[in-house]
Amino acid sequence: MSPASPHSIVDATIVHRRLRPRENAFRYKVGYLCLGLDALESAAGRWLKVDRRGAVSFRRADHGARDGSDLKLWLEEILRQHGVADFCDGEVVLMTMPRMLGYVFNPVSFWFCRDRTGALRAVLCEVNNTFGESHCYFVHHDDGAPIEPDQWFEGRKVFHVSPFLPIEGGYRFRFRLDAERAHVDVNYHDDQGLMLATSVGGRREPLDDRGVLRRFLANPTMTLGVVVRIHWQALHLWRKRARFYAKPAPPSELVTR
Repeated sequence: MSPASPHSIVDATIVHRRLRPRENAFRYKVGYLCLGLDALESAAGRWLKVDRRGAVSFRRADHGARDGSDLKLWLEEILRQHGVADFCDGEVVLMTMPRMLGYVFNPVSFWFCRDRTGALRAVLCEVNNTFGESHCYFVHHDDGAPIEPDQWFEGRKVFHVSPFLPIEGGYRFRFRLDAERAHVDVNYHDDQGLMLATSVGGRREPLDDRGVLRRFLANPTMTLGVVVRIHWQALHLWRKRARFYAKPAPPSELVTR
């Protein structure tokens, strides 16, 4: 990937491993975009459109305030509210799946916030469930120190994602974003320990017309397949008689730590 480009494609592998009380595991390939928010329009090309219809597209309205408004301004307000705006004064990279044939469902997108030296200072994890609800987990050091690839962060679970997991316990996060790779680990723990280990990541490649077209032709229904797989795995858990939890009301706050 060219060091001058703020954008890239990630050929990612998603891994889920549920340890108990009913074991279940799967992995599959997906394509993510890493988009620099300060130069978002420059990501557009012959095959990738920004806020326009196309075989592959990115829409501002799929993120943030969901109204198509400026994503950087939306994020900056969150940074100010949490007292880390002074530390996050550099590039912001949004790692997310694009729309393909007009459709997308992103279980989680990651907003990587850097300082002027390029050090990672904060990450906003934007989570969606299949009920049309969203919530953000905001990860950073209390003192705004750089986030290192070997560091784990904890956050209390407050948002319903799976009907086979309760709203209790918490997550542990670990992040890596450099010129070569993007990788995120998100593990779910309850009072008995690790219950679900998940990760998404892969090698960063140049975002160009040829790369976008090649990946679209290889799997034009990729984003639809995400939802199909979610329900297919839910069926597996149901057949294994995993406990079912009714969906509670979403949290009153959009962002928690």
